[in-house]
Amino acid sequence: MDDLTNIYNDLIMEHSMNSYNKKKLDNANYCEVGHNPNCGDEITIELKIKDNIIEDMAFSGHGCAISQASTSIMIDTLRGKTIEEAKEIIKIFIEMIKRETTDEEELRKLEDAIAFRNVSNMPARVKCALLAWHTVEDIINGK
Repeated sequence: MDDLTNIYNDLIMEHSMNSYNKKKLDNANYCEVGHNPNCGDEITIELKIKDNIIEDMAFSGHGCAISQASTSIMIDTLRGKTIEEAKEIIKIFIEMIKRETTDEEELRKLEDAIAFRNVSNMPARVKCALLAWHTVEDIINGK
């Protein structure tokens, strides 16, 4: 394993075990439950959107290390972004996981979420990594 892979693994483990994003969000104006029946992961994502900007996000629920870390890192990545920026980042993340993009310039927009790049090599974990991203996508496409 190269050093970058180790850094990514450490980042994923850190977020899965000690996520400061796992809490109740006061004054949330959007809430959506995401469920992965394959493994039982279930998360609730709360968003506070004002003037087309994601002001804050939080999550609760349970799941494997990949789904918990992916949710937490997604929140760090999307917090403060406009709805349009969030849609673009979500699209790039999904394309990365599905191996539909390898454009380094595009992938840089993912910030720390690029840590999940190798999940595409683990088909059983793809849905775990995507759960939160699809849940937020549902919220912002439905608003």
